[in-house]
Amino acid sequence: MKDTPDILCIGSVLWDVIGRSASVMRQGSDVPGRITRLPGGVALNIAMTLTRFGLTPALLTAIGRDAEGDELIAACAARGMNTDCVYRSDDLPTDVYMAVEGANGLIAAIADAHSLEAAGAKILRPLSDGRLARTGAPWDGPVALDGNLTLSLLSEIARSPLLAEADLRVAPASPGKAERLLPFVQSGRGTLYVNLEEAGLLCQTRFTGSRDAAAGLLARGASRVLVTDGGADATEGRPDGSLTRTPPQVLVTRVTGAGDTFMAAHIAAERDSAAPDDALAMALDAAASYVSGETAL
Repeated sequence: MKDTPDILCIGSVLWDVIGRSASVMRQGSDVPGRITRLPGGVALNIAMTLTRFGLTPALLTAIGRDAEGDELIAACAARGMNTDCVYRSDDLPTDVYMAVEGANGLIAAIADAHSLEAAGAKILRPLSDGRLARTGAPWDGPVALDGNLTLSLLSEIARSPLLAEADLRVAPASPGKAERLLPFVQSGRGTLYVNLEEAGLLCQTRFTGSRDAAAGLLARGASRVLVTDGGADATEGRPDGSLTRTPPQVLVTRVTGAGDTFMAAHIAAERDSAAPDDALAMALDAAASYVSGETAL
């Protein structure tokens, strides 16, 4: 593993407990299926995809100093991620995400990221103590940031000199946390990766398609956005124009982590100097491969 990471992944690193069934489900459904427990969290999902593109990501997160945390750290290191800068807490448990998916998509999910929220700015210490950067010599590479952090910490990051020179890429983690990204919209900071619902929440309206959603976010002050809409068109929006592509049509076998895969693949494509249209196409292809089950977990 390289000593210097290619990208920082800041946010949730936890255990994903996912129940999946081939049946169509509704509230109260009790059906057969499979339950898996795998390393997950938005920051980790992005990092895992980046390693498949040959990059070495460093994780900035909070993980408990418990048996689950030790196992999670080992799993991350085994997958090619740099865990040297992870904040290990003696009194906070390792976080967990739990979801239920049916043939008709995500039924329900609960993200218990309370330890990450409680750790707060402690996870950013490596950006000022010399391990990754220091005051006067900030990190100037790419950063993937997720919205599982608190609104106050995200607001601080949006204006922090520690990341003022970074290529900041931001995802909301879930529709329920989409409005935590408002500081980045208002400050015109970073590239935002959102789905159609999340774009609507940030703009306090409802959009009918990704192109309208991208335009709405730009009008609110965002500097650059990528808006996905499941199997429908996805759009990259910039002040100088927009780009829309239709993703490949595939049989959907899973949905948790699809947006993270899209974001990571797009970052990797641009790092390899792909043209905007090619980068968007590569990201959509990677997400389609993931939801179809072709990409291994």
